[in-house]
Amino acid sequence: MAVFTDVPFEEAAALLRRLELGELRAMAACDGGIENTNYFVDTDRGAYVLTLFERLTREQLPFYLHLMQHLASRGVPVPRPAPDAEGRILHSLEGKPAAVVGRLRGKSELAPDARHCGAVGDMLGRMHLAGNDYERHQPNLRGLQWWREAVPVLLPYVGKHQRTLLQDELAFQIRVGTSRSHAALPRGPVHADLFRDNVMFEGTCLSGFLDFYFAGCDTFLFDIGVCLNDWCVDLDTGRSDAVREAAFLRAYESVRPLGPEEHRMLPALARAAALRFWISRLWDHHIPREAAVLNAHDPSHFERVLRQRVSDADGSDIF
Repeated sequence: MAVFTDVPFEEAAALLRRLELGELRAMAACDGGIENTNYFVDTDRGAYVLTLFERLTREQLPFYLHLMQHLASRGVPVPRPAPDAEGRILHSLEGKPAAVVGRLRGKSELAPDARHCGAVGDMLGRMHLAGNDYERHQPNLRGLQWWREAVPVLLPYVGKHQRTLLQDELAFQIRVGTSRSHAALPRGPVHADLFRDNVMFEGTCLSGFLDFYFAGCDTFLFDIGVCLNDWCVDLDTGRSDAVREAAFLRAYESVRPLGPEEHRMLPALARAAALRFWISRLWDHHIPREAAVLNAHDPSHFERVLRQRVSDADGSDIF
């Protein structure tokens, strides 16, 4: 949980009135997220989430907010940003860029079974297709270039075996990411952070995807890899759960079938997704930012996942 900026009740109430969302009745810091300041806000008209952006700039934010608006207009269940009287969906509060979105119904499923994984795979496929005609473009800001910059900074903080894994896997992913095969992969807007706590369910019925603020344009396989590494692994060991993984991929491919090259490249992109989140969690653990409340995620989970993915490759190097 992170609260980087304290927001007075009356300041939030004034913004909600300006957006014609009603009178503020209750306000509480969200119990998740480590990048932005988030509050649950309840008015006499509905339930919303107020976000103050701590890293993303005003120039970057329209990509994310308009992507959510675009997907919502095409039937993908995502939070829709609230506009002001002039139609603007990016606002200001306490000197920070801010947005207010509708709060999705349901709750996160932190112990998913094959049914939940299938529902996520199906909706991710629909999301990828719905984003095909989105006109704005912004790269995945936590992609290969960021890994290349972050790993050298992290090396002094980790042990010998971790340094070896970081350096070896980064070298492998540079070969993957600069290859012709990677350049030819289908791509478009991806969520890039679709973990268990970013999907809402009512029972086994998926009610929405949330938290698009790591989204960017990347390969669809990277998005799939992120999901496989969270939804379809044993959290204690990092090993893939074959039943859940099969359910996820079967549902995804019922919407957007993978091509032969995508099937061949999927293990490499699953490794890329594991590396990305191991790096970011190492960074948040060893080089944390100041916040009123901040509990960084344990980096060891994605170290386990990455080691397992490398082990599953059995020494085979596709490049």
